[in-house]
Amino acid sequence: MTTTESRPRQDRPGLRDFYENPAVPVASGDARSLRQARMLAAALGPARSAPATVLDIGCGDGSAALTAAPLLSGHRVIGVDWSQDALRRARTQMSDVVRGELTDGGLPLADGCADAVLFSEVIEHLVDPDAALDELRRVLRPGGHLMLSTPNLAAWYNRALLLAGVQPVFSEVSLRGIHGRPGSEVVGHLRLYTARALREFLTASGFEVVRIAGAPFHGVPRPARGLDRLACRAPSLSSILLAHARKPGPGS
Repeated sequence: MTTTESRPRQDRPGLRDFYENPAVPVASGDARSLRQARMLAAALGPARSAPATVLDIGCGDGSAALTAAPLLSGHRVIGVDWSQDALRRARTQMSDVVRGELTDGGLPLADGCADAVLFSEVIEHLVDPDAALDELRRVLRPGGHLMLSTPNLAAWYNRALLLAGVQPVFSEVSLRGIHGRPGSEVVGHLRLYTARALREFLTASGFEVVRIAGAPFHGVPRPARGLDRLACRAPSLSSILLAHARKPGPGS
């Protein structure tokens, strides 16, 4: 390859440029947001007795927090994201937003400052998920709740696709286009989990797993959505994995 064919390294778009692109989707479906919010509301209890501080880390444009707001009324939800474009949009949906990231020094938040963390469709985008979970555990109080969601590598349709030799949905081989799998949106997934792998990973990261549940995926074609909802009864087959874990402590 000649020098005229290559681009200077500093001019090549990277992951940060990718996520700052307003065209890249930053929100997931309302069904996932509602199921996750119900799990969190049940864990926290009524806000009138003990208002909680909830960090929505990787809040994106704030639409998921807006969907969850009626169920978390009275609790304080703070959006956290490193994307300036996402935060600009989130400010129209949330009263409190903070710019911060999980690497390069960590979040600008004190140890044990949060009663709960929402971590929705973020972990699959991370180069270093181990360090991310260490940081989430740091900002949670002892006994605090982690509500994590991520696409399921072993979703019911992905099992069939793999048998047919087709790249699974949610997986990506390029940031520039879709290759070898259904779908049309590039969203920057770097890692994917099965229910078993997610449970083991959370446990190894110092959390106590309370429950793994399932949620449907808004991108499933309409004729298959009934089957997708049915698959949620068996989280290992569902489109989206919802994990409820806790930081060990007196409240565990």
